[in-house]
Amino acid sequence: MNVEFINPFLSSMLNVMSTMAQMELTPEKPRLKKNEIAQGDVSGLIGMVSEQTKGSLSITFEGELALATMKNMVGEGPDEINEEITDLVGEITNMVTGGAKRMLSEKGIEFDMATPMVVSGKNHTITHKADGPIVIIPLSSKHGKAFIEFSFDK
Repeated sequence: MNVEFINPFLSSMLNVMSTMAQMELTPEKPRLKKNEIAQGDVSGLIGMVSEQTKGSLSITFEGELALATMKNMVGEGPDEINEEITDLVGEITNMVTGGAKRMLSEKGIEFDMATPMVVSGKNHTITHKADGPIVIIPLSSKHGKAFIEFSFDK
C-alpha cells in the first residue's frame, strides 16, 4: 500500500481531532490486520473510488475516547454510546476523508467518497470494500485509543 496515499488520511485525522476536539492523538506502529473485528466500540466506514484504485477507510473509537470527543466538541455529551455518538463518528470520518481528499487532490490524485456508514457494539465487524491488505494504525490518547484502517485494491 502506498504510504503517499495513507499519510494524508493520518494527517487529516490528527488535525481534525486536534482542532475540533482539542485532543492530541499519538500514532503507533502500523500493522496488517488479519480479520474484520473492530478494535474499538464505534466505527465509521467510508468507501472511496479513484481512477488509480478503489478502497475504504474506517475510523474506530474506543467508547471512552468517543464520549470524551463529544464532550470536547460540544461541551456536553452522553454517558454511553448512543445515536449522537454514532453521528459524531460518522461526521469525523467524513471530515477526515474530506481533508485527505484535499491533500491528495494537490498531488493530482482525485477520488470520490461515499456516505459514511457507522457500526457500533462490542466486537462489531468492519468489511472493507477492497481486495488489498488491511493496514491498521492505532492512535493513543489519554482517553483511550482510536484506530484508522485502510484497504485499497492493489
